[in-house]
Amino acid sequence: MSNVFNIADRPGRDTRLLDQARDAAIPPLVDAFAMALGRFDDALFDRAERAGPSQMAFLDAMRELRRRREDIVVRFRAHLQRAWKALQEGQPLSMETAFAQGADDTLTLVTDQELESRLAVRNLASVIQRDCKPVLLRLDRRLGWIAGDVALDSDLNPIGPEHIGVAVHQAFSACDLTPEVRLVVIKLCERDLVPAIARIYAALDQRLGGGTAPEPAARRASRPEAARELEDLIADEEPGAPAWAARFLNRMAGVNRGLQAAHAGAQSPGFGDVSPGYASAPGAQGVLLEALHHLLQESRRGRDVQDEAPRPAHPQRELSQREMLSVLSLLQSAPSATLRAAIGDTGESLSQRLKNEVLSSAMQLGVDPATARLAPVDEDAIDLVGMLFDVMLDERDLEGRPRELIGRLVVPFVKVALLDRRMFVQKTHPARRLLNVLAEACEGNNGESAAERTLLTKVEEVIDRLVAEFNENLAIFLTLEEEFRAFLEQHRRRIEIAERRAAEIQRGQERLEAARTRMAAELDERLADRRVPQAIEDFLRQPWAHHVTMTVLREGEEGEGLRESLALADGLLEELTEAQRHVIGKPWLQAWRPALLKVFASVGLNQDAAGGAVDALHDTLQAVAAARPDLEKALPELPQVVLPKPAVDEEATPIQLVGGADTLDFDHSDADHFRGLPIGTWLDFIDKDNKVQAGKLSWVSPISSRLLFVNRRGVRFCVASPEELAAMVRLGRLRTHQSEDAFDSAMQGVIERLEPTPSAGIPS
Repeated sequence: MSNVFNIADRPGRDTRLLDQARDAAIPPLVDAFAMALGRFDDALFDRAERAGPSQMAFLDAMRELRRRREDIVVRFRAHLQRAWKALQEGQPLSMETAFAQGADDTLTLVTDQELESRLAVRNLASVIQRDCKPVLLRLDRRLGWIAGDVALDSDLNPIGPEHIGVAVHQAFSACDLTPEVRLVVIKLCERDLVPAIARIYAALDQRLGGGTAPEPAARRASRPEAARELEDLIADEEPGAPAWAARFLNRMAGVNRGLQAAHAGAQSPGFGDVSPGYASAPGAQGVLLEALHHLLQESRRGRDVQDEAPRPAHPQRELSQREMLSVLSLLQSAPSATLRAAIGDTGESLSQRLKNEVLSSAMQLGVDPATARLAPVDEDAIDLVGMLFDVMLDERDLEGRPRELIGRLVVPFVKVALLDRRMFVQKTHPARRLLNVLAEACEGNNGESAAERTLLTKVEEVIDRLVAEFNENLAIFLTLEEEFRAFLEQHRRRIEIAERRAAEIQRGQERLEAARTRMAAELDERLADRRVPQAIEDFLRQPWAHHVTMTVLREGEEGEGLRESLALADGLLEELTEAQRHVIGKPWLQAWRPALLKVFASVGLNQDAAGGAVDALHDTLQAVAAARPDLEKALPELPQVVLPKPAVDEEATPIQLVGGADTLDFDHSDADHFRGLPIGTWLDFIDKDNKVQAGKLSWVSPISSRLLFVNRRGVRFCVASPEELAAMVRLGRLRTHQSEDAFDSAMQGVIERLEPTPSAGIPS
């Protein structure tokens, strides 16, 4: 089963242009890398002369690079080709996935040397991004369009800065270089390779400019002007902008106009006027943060009107950032009982509880809570993090220990938000990447299997380290995320095995159901409205029914074995009809005896017992012919016939669906949509408590056309027909999967909770 779905039919896809783009980009990039590699000798020799005790390391590196030059270039080329192939298949490869899989597709814990190399090539990628930003933006759009309207950014573009960095990392991964020399070599790539890359990008952009850009531009022209301008700003300033920002664009334009109308003459700045605390964020990020700030202001204003809280009797001062971080460090190492209780309580607002805890804990620093208040930007940070975790804990399948583990991250993430607010608007931020992989490991993980318990133990180790070691240095998030992602990749392989097992189980169950249905139909056709002796009815309903079912399972419905079994039943009933005409002296069942013995043997009777059973049928027919019911014989005791039970995954918790398709209320267009749903598609299933569980379409039955969905552990949890799924849509229990990114999905939920209402004076 593949996750690639009808990529050839996607709008804008042009295989010819895609091949031309590949040929115009990858060979020149490889040549540029090879030429740069050839100039490393002189640079390394110069370094060796100044290296002192490390001189031999640089001289050895010169020999190593000469000796392995061809292999280095091959490895560089191999990664770019692999990344391009992923784009052609409609599944662009991210930098993180490439790092996780490694050059030789093995999985190991990340060494310090490996981590340093990855950080160095990330820096190389950022230099390329900085120098080539405008042309890369156009290449992302144009390549994405000709690849089939695929959304590309700096992380997914196969020839973009991130993949150039991975290719450089892979190129030197097999070389015997000291850590110091390896970093120097990567730095030399920055000096000698980046100018050539810029020229290659420009040439490719010029080549593609003739035919691929108009269609995406035409689609964008349908957006409101303000939203288009903001989208351009986000794309120009931060190609890795989060997915929630794109969904936020139109709403932001309307909110800005509403704010300006509602607060004309007031001191509320528009999106173009950045509030204090956001000026450090670059262009688009600052705009997004400012928009969030306004939404939070309006939300608080609405609550204040409802609560009518009394004004404080004493003047209040804002807690400084140093005081805030000190208080949060105390809560991080020793969270209060009330905060832990709030994490487990779905009815209490985490953000409000956090703000109360911060102010009350400030007493330990000698601050009187009655005379202190939070700075607006700090309150924003706490509100956003609190609401983010509220949404995540409410909507995702996090119960028991997983909920407790994720909840322990709340305070560290408030600290991150205070130190670097870009976390909310930068999808490559290390803190959100760590939260994403931890949420993936915890979601739906109830510790039912040994593998799940091991995964939860690893999550706990990571969180323990984060709580113990995170002060104000965000590097700990990158280190922990790199290590945990490698571990999680091994778990994903076990999930793939579980998913295949779920599909095989379902396939076997459906084949058994189909075989039973065929058997029942054949049996009903022969016995409907007909009275037959007990021995013959017992034979047809037990040994013969079992034999037919197993024959259909083994050979299918068109096999010779089924035809022979049906002929046996028909022959037996024909002889019964003849006996009912009182024909005397006929050797009953003589022609069918071998077939009858075969059927009785198939249910476990030995040769003698099978012969006795056939004799009982013979004597019964003879009694019918003689009109002597008292002489009819019963079949000997038969072994208990046990058909294979429907294979059910004990771990599965199937979603309970409504009744048969005839009584369902659904939209036929929705049902048609599900009939064409590609394998690998994720949907969000919503239970009666509004808990959301993501399900992946793993298999479609060729027998019943039912769709099998597995959860994130690869376990079957829903099997439904297209009509049943369409009915679930109408009932509000099924929707398009919003995001694979837990952080992004939760941020979208935060935006929906903050969405202004008419009562707040802002258009909804």
